[in-house]
Amino acid sequence: MLIVHYLEDSRAHRILWLLEELGVDYEVRRYKRGPDMSAPASLKEVHPLGKSPVIEDNGRVVAESGAIFEYLIDRYGAMSGLRPEPGTEEALRYRYWLHYAEGSAMPLLVTKLIFQKVPEQSPRLLRPIMRAISKGVTGRLTDPQLKDHGNFWNAELSRDGWFAGKNFTAADIMMSFPIETGMERIGFDERPLALLDYLVRIHARPAYRHALQRGGAYRYGGNPLS
Repeated sequence: MLIVHYLEDSRAHRILWLLEELGVDYEVRRYKRGPDMSAPASLKEVHPLGKSPVIEDNGRVVAESGAIFEYLIDRYGAMSGLRPEPGTEEALRYRYWLHYAEGSAMPLLVTKLIFQKVPEQSPRLLRPIMRAISKGVTGRLTDPQLKDHGNFWNAELSRDGWFAGKNFTAADIMMSFPIETGMERIGFDERPLALLDYLVRIHARPAYRHALQRGGAYRYGGNPLS
C-alpha cells in the first residue's frame, strides 16, 4: 500500500490530488502542525528533514514534491494523459511549470510568509521595529517580484486555459499550491480573471474534492478572491 505522509495545510494536498486523478489506492498518515506552524518531529522518523510531503511505496521513500510527481507518473500514470507526449511543445511547457512551481514560485511565497511571521516571533519591545523592517523588505523586494509572477501566471493561463496547453495535466496540479497561496500574498493591480477561472475549475474537479476528504485540514481549498 502506498503511504502519503500528510501535513495539514501543506503542499501534501497536491500528492493526494494527483493520486486521485491517477486512481491509485493509498493510505494517508496525518500530521498536525505545532503552535508555530512547524511540522512535528515525528516526520523525521520518515525522512531526515522532517518535511511533508513524503511517500512510501514498496519500500521506497520519496521526498520533494516534484520528485514525487515524476515518480508517481512514471510508475502509475504513463497512460493517464496527465503528461503530454514527449517532444511536443506541450511537453516542454509541462516540464517548465512542473519545476517552476517549487524552483521559482514557492521560494518567493515562503520568503514573504517568513517576513510576515518575523514580527510576531520577536520580543514584544522589538515588534514595532521588526514590523517596519518586514514591511520595508516585502514592499521593496518580494512584493514587486510576486506581482510579476502573478501576472505571468495569469497571462499563461489566458493562452489556453491550462499551463501546458489546452489539456489539464499534472503541471496544473503542481501549480495549484503556488496559486492558492499566492492569492493571499500577491497584491494584484487588477482582478486576475484567468487565475480565478482556473481556481474555480480545479476546485470543482472530483479528484480535488476527494483529496480534500481524504486529507482533512487544507485552508486553501476555496477561492479567496471570489
